[in-house]
Amino acid sequence: MAKSIAPAGAAKATGGAATIESVADIIERELQNVIVDWLARVDEEPDLKSIPLSFQDRTGHLPQLLHDVIARLRLDAGTKAPISKAAAHHGDLRRKQGYTVAMAVQESRLLQVTIFATLHKNTNNLEFSKLLPDVVTIADEVDAQLKEQMLRFMAADAAKQAKGK
Repeated sequence: MAKSIAPAGAAKATGGAATIESVADIIERELQNVIVDWLARVDEEPDLKSIPLSFQDRTGHLPQLLHDVIARLRLDAGTKAPISKAAAHHGDLRRKQGYTVAMAVQESRLLQVTIFATLHKNTNNLEFSKLLPDVVTIADEVDAQLKEQMLRFMAADAAKQAKGK
């Protein structure tokens, strides 16, 4: 939910009022840029690039994971966040694609870095009173998604070991 305010000097500098947005609104508005920027970061990582994937195979999970982050940011305080089904699916997919645990962790870290960089680019539009709690929520949600992915990696490993015995 965007509001229009005019901080001291902003109206003179910009010729009008600044639009202030929530972190969730900024991530939602910048969704495609987050995906493109995340992919650029992934492309700089030799271990991640060692798994050849199409754009869709590499990024297809991101819209839902980001929507899960946005939904979490919009929850009322004290509301328990649902477990991300998209994250569990993503864990299964990455394991089948040949990712290691370390590679999945690296992708998750890059997602957080990309989200935070996007917020930094939108500093002039941020609702600062909620920024730090929202950053904590983003980190918690992305880490919870990573946990779901790792649970799927471990379940697959346990199933493989059970077959071998």
